[in-house]
Amino acid sequence: MILDNVKSLIKDNIGVKHKFLYKGSRNQNDIFFGSVYKVFPAIFLIKLDNGETRCFSYNDFLISNISFLD
Repeated sequence: MILDNVKSLIKDNIGVKHKFLYKGSRNQNDIFFGSVYKVFPAIFLIKLDNGETRCFSYNDFLISNISFLD
């Protein structure tokens, strides 16, 4: 998957609720629910169901550090 495809996929899913998997360091995985609510040239923001906001780069999605589970 190339970076432009990742950006397009993220933009197409703005406002859509998803289950996300974040692969952290040392095999610490975090599963959370939320939706993409803002996109910028290098990053995108996910608003979690509990009101928290998380920031990820498109490269995180490209190398599968963050992914959709549904």
